[in-house]
Amino acid sequence: MAAAAVLLVAPAAVACGDDSGGGGESDPPKPSAAKSTKDVPSDDATATATTTGSAPTDPAVAEKQVKKNWEKFFDPAVSMKEKEAVLENGPKMRAVLKSFSGDERGKQVGAQVDKVGFTSATEADVTYALTLKGATALPDASGTSVNQDDTWKVSVKTLCALVKLSGNESPGPGC
Repeated sequence: MAAAAVLLVAPAAVACGDDSGGGGESDPPKPSAAKSTKDVPSDDATATATTTGSAPTDPAVAEKQVKKNWEKFFDPAVSMKEKEAVLENGPKMRAVLKSFSGDERGKQVGAQVDKVGFTSATEADVTYALTLKGATALPDASGTSVNQDDTWKVSVKTLCALVKLSGNESPGPGC
């Protein structure tokens, strides 16, 4: 099942965005060993959190937005436009989203965020489980979220790392 979840992003590899996408020079996120049992809050994900210093001004509000937007991005019922709004450089990554959403397996994928840890006022480490048809396919995965335009978004770096997990070592410009 994990292999099937990883393979769902393979069609996205060819159209991974343009050269101005983020995260091309740093190491991609790796699955982590730790797993939290925290519940996912049901509060509104559109609330913004002002950021200053090494963490958001209101970490609780920011954490809720990270979780909600992360799960929205991986929700098969969410429209392309909504997914684009919660992906770093969303408009520039439109081709990846179209490919991802057009794949039959992509329509069966979800994510459950377990933990959010802020590393700066505009970045957070996210521990999550990727699911396929509701069953956990990639547990304890880790990625990053970035605050862009006062919205916490799934990072391009995370999406590109998933594409690379599919076996495509050269996913294309932007990755």
